[in-house]
Amino acid sequence: MKWSVLKRLLRYTKPYAGYLFGAFLCAVINISLSLYGPVLVGDAIDYIVGQNDVDHPGMIPTLVLLAGTILISAVFQWLMAYCNNKATYSTARDLRIMTYRKINHMPLKYIDSHAHGDLISRIVNDVDQVADGLLQGLTQLFTGVVTILGTLLFMLWISPVITLVVVLVTPLSLFVASFIAKLSHRMFVEQQATQGELSGYIEEMISGQKIVKTFHYEGRAQDSFQKINARLYACGVKAQFYSSLSNPSTRFVNGIVYTAVAVIGSLCAITGYPAQLSVGNISAFLQYANQYTKPFNEITAVITQVQTAFVSAERLFKVLDEEEEQPDSPDAFNMESCEGNVEIKDLYFSYHPETRLIEGLNLSAKKGQKIAIVGPTGCGKTTIINLLMRFYDANSGSIRVDGHNIQDITRGSLRSMYGMVLQDTWLFSGTVRDNIAYGREDATDEEVIAAARAAHAHSFIMRLPNGYDTVISEDGGNISQGQRQLLCIARVMLVDPPMLILDEATSSIDTRTEARIQQAFTKMMEGRTSFIVAHRLSTIKEADMILVMDQGHVIEQGTHETLLEKGGFYANLYNSQFANAE
Repeated sequence: MKWSVLKRLLRYTKPYAGYLFGAFLCAVINISLSLYGPVLVGDAIDYIVGQNDVDHPGMIPTLVLLAGTILISAVFQWLMAYCNNKATYSTARDLRIMTYRKINHMPLKYIDSHAHGDLISRIVNDVDQVADGLLQGLTQLFTGVVTILGTLLFMLWISPVITLVVVLVTPLSLFVASFIAKLSHRMFVEQQATQGELSGYIEEMISGQKIVKTFHYEGRAQDSFQKINARLYACGVKAQFYSSLSNPSTRFVNGIVYTAVAVIGSLCAITGYPAQLSVGNISAFLQYANQYTKPFNEITAVITQVQTAFVSAERLFKVLDEEEEQPDSPDAFNMESCEGNVEIKDLYFSYHPETRLIEGLNLSAKKGQKIAIVGPTGCGKTTIINLLMRFYDANSGSIRVDGHNIQDITRGSLRSMYGMVLQDTWLFSGTVRDNIAYGREDATDEEVIAAARAAHAHSFIMRLPNGYDTVISEDGGNISQGQRQLLCIARVMLVDPPMLILDEATSSIDTRTEARIQQAFTKMMEGRTSFIVAHRLSTIKEADMILVMDQGHVIEQGTHETLLEKGGFYANLYNSQFANAE
């Protein structure tokens, strides 16, 4: 599994192959020069013949050459790091862009069924972990491979016998590192999954902080947070503990290598058997033994980052491998305009196969008609809106706009035919003007102000510190819920679409302002097909047709007066709302 993840990660680095090649070339030059250093040090030592007997004329050129190799090696080490960083962080940037773009192209059912905080964690934290692990991994890969090969060549040149001893002990170090890596991988998987769960929980609690405080849920929220955090701590400690065993274990094995080289090299220098070595040769060989084992130490030292990177990459790839929203049909056309005739015929839909929702729905809405949809919670009112906008596709049946099946219309152009105001407002961090003009970036200031006046938002906007240039905090946190809804209404009025969808659009507005907004909506809905979802039945008295839904079926339909005369489900709903007032 790890090899498949690594291969896929390397495929994402292909656009930066030039930087990777440059990093590898710089690594070769840097390591070659650094490996030449011990030879020069050994030569300098051999110029020290004995007490008060040093060959200074011979030593000085050697030391100058040594200083030059160190300086040039440092330059190429910097260039290697630059190329490596460029390739790594460019790859991480591309991964983050691809993951975000993937989420934008996923069907809403995926977004609805996954914790938003976990998705955020994948885009932010997991990509960072991949970058850190990839950076460490590539660095150790480049320098490690070249160092191991280079030191082997130099050691073979000095003494094949002692080199054989070093090579025979090496597999023990690799075995120890591999065993510990497998042991810790499972804990890193659990750690990253728990971190995503914690991010999702924090996002939920912060976004719903008012509700948390209203119901005095702070203590229970803290307890739940501590439980998840405790699990993260437990698996994190285990993961770090297991991975931290790698470095000291391999260092112990490397210590054995160093000791063996020192003992055998000393015997060779004294006895001349099985090889004739000078003191300088032994010094150089000991340095090579350290440099040979150093890559193993460095790789095991960063095993935590590498393991986390693999797990994070797997989490990213799960998102990237998810099925995207079905593309528009090749024959789909862009709808430039429409009359607003909507027909729903024999429509069946359910979010889950085992739970039936809408069955055999039929509806015909003519141009300019106001269609109200009422019924108890969970009866399918908002689901109809989702189907009209193609946020979800029906299981069977058809929806037609001006005689065209919406499956034959591109999603973008279909949705542009609707203006939608929801009960849940959404504003982004930006100016009031930018939020109103979200659907029409080319709108003039006069058009923005006219839309705000029509939505009765102009007066409160002008009372803000900087009027239309006032910066709204994330999700409109610095203005009231009713004011946020007025801005959303102004946004739709600016777009001026041929059809409207109002899903509890005035639920957060006071009664007096609601009456004025209703007048604005009435004017706006003239000549436009409008679908109105409402719980307050007083807002839909003027509808041309009222659909009364229950458990996914239209059980009654007609005007307000005819439904009251009928004395059925709608009449009971209406009377339950207004009996006390009357």
